[in-house]
Amino acid sequence: MTSRSSETTARPSSEGRAVARTQTLLKGENGIGTVRRTTLPGGLRIVTETLPSVRSATFGIWVNVGSRDETPSLNGATHYLEHLLFKGTSSRSALDISSAIDAVGGEMNAFTAKEYTCYYARVLDTDLPLAIDTVCDMLTGSLIRQEDVDAERGVILEEIAMTEDDPGDCVHDLFAHTMLGDTPLGRPVLGTVDTINALTADRIRRFYKKHYDPTHLVVAAAGNVDHATVVRQVRRAFEKAGALGSPDATPVAPRAGSRKLRTAGRVELLDRQTEQAHVVLGMPGLARTDERRWALSVLSTALGGGMSSRLFQEVREKRGLAYSVYSFTSGFADCGLFGVYAGCRPSQVHDVLKICRDELDKVAADGLTDDEITRAVGQLSGSTVLGLEDTGAIMTRIGKSELAWGEHMSVTDMLTRIADVTPDDVREVARDILGSRPSLSVIGPLKAKQAARLDEAVT
Repeated sequence: MTSRSSETTARPSSEGRAVARTQTLLKGENGIGTVRRTTLPGGLRIVTETLPSVRSATFGIWVNVGSRDETPSLNGATHYLEHLLFKGTSSRSALDISSAIDAVGGEMNAFTAKEYTCYYARVLDTDLPLAIDTVCDMLTGSLIRQEDVDAERGVILEEIAMTEDDPGDCVHDLFAHTMLGDTPLGRPVLGTVDTINALTADRIRRFYKKHYDPTHLVVAAAGNVDHATVVRQVRRAFEKAGALGSPDATPVAPRAGSRKLRTAGRVELLDRQTEQAHVVLGMPGLARTDERRWALSVLSTALGGGMSSRLFQEVREKRGLAYSVYSFTSGFADCGLFGVYAGCRPSQVHDVLKICRDELDKVAADGLTDDEITRAVGQLSGSTVLGLEDTGAIMTRIGKSELAWGEHMSVTDMLTRIADVTPDDVREVARDILGSRPSLSVIGPLKAKQAARLDEAVT
């Protein structure tokens, strides 16, 4: 991604040592859409995007830790910790945390992914100081008491059970395991019943202290915000907690690496008494920094990104074999996944898989038509812009850009990269990705003869 740093300033202390460095990363028109970053001593980064025309603001803190940072015995610890940070600090109870945001009509939540965790609050612009103080207090002053660990254990076990009851969701966890095996990326973010029951408060506290220092954090705010004011309020909150860290520390670099997936032709079946069979047919994709990701996004959109896509037309519209069918991509720091999902009656599973495989093979061999590419570029461009027109989405974009890429790209630049995708680009990435032998994950009540035929989809 590209970064446009047009201004760099440093404010020296009385001893002459710089205490903060501020850069304008993207300069908007008349101050609208300007993205700035300040790095405090200790490595804490604060990025903001200013939108004076709105009356809301979203404040978030991104942590460079996810389920891929867990050992097998710690599987689920990152998500467990996310829950525990809402349970209280030395100055706020769990009720204080939730009622403070509720009282001003705001929204507060968090989520854990395989490579990062995020805590955020969306409020009126006038209530941003409250959101900053509350979220910063949660991140820096969590007590992680034994009684809270014990109480929240039941909540997380219920969340795991809820996921298990949704096979359309669960099959994606199964697909990650099919493709990545028993590795940190292949394990479920929530953990398992056994690992959650085995986690102790001491182990979670150690995990918290290791990963939640300022060098691993990115603060992001978007909306009707003033950058200098946000920096001042965040710094005050971290100083109050004694959480600014060592003055000489620097931010951790974005994850990097190169991982080869060798899981071609693997089939995993989870026998469940469901009304539908849920299938994901897929293969290795691209890492999130791969320059071909723009062409892959166009390819995925044309294949299964909407009602006019090939898979939707072939599987649902023409044959009525499924209600839901779509393609997707997942990009990580060092690898990626591409997959096709469908939910259908168990008796139709082989027909659906054959159609999906046939279409993937056709596109791998012949590419897409110019009309399909034009339509996909337009759809992807429109959805990109429409998906970024609230302060929460903008906060997510700048926070993830800083944490995962270390660079920022304007919406205009993103649209340009999408528009620049050529038919040859799509044909090349289709040949590379779709030309590889797929693997298959299935959840459903398949009979023995049906299960025995699943290999047909991956040979």
